[in-house]
Amino acid sequence: MIRPVLTELLMFITPFVLYAVFLWATKAGVFHPDSWPVSRIATLTIAALVLMIVTFFYFANYSGAQPGSTYVPAHIENGKFVPGQNK
Repeated sequence: MIRPVLTELLMFITPFVLYAVFLWATKAGVFHPDSWPVSRIATLTIAALVLMIVTFFYFANYSGAQPGSTYVPAHIENGKFVPGQNK
């Protein structure tokens, strides 16, 4: 569960980090309040939410088991551990 949460958190933070890198590269004041107007923060927030929604849909549609597959839980067979799998 931690991986999906960290992935979504990373997608939310990415636009803000890229903007901070841009400010640093252009030698603008990264910590100066004039570099972070409310309209810019709103735009970055919208971009972050769009990235999160796109990754939600990507992982929902393109990860996990194939539709119609059956999960066989982990078990012991002939004294050997057989990990869980989708068949």
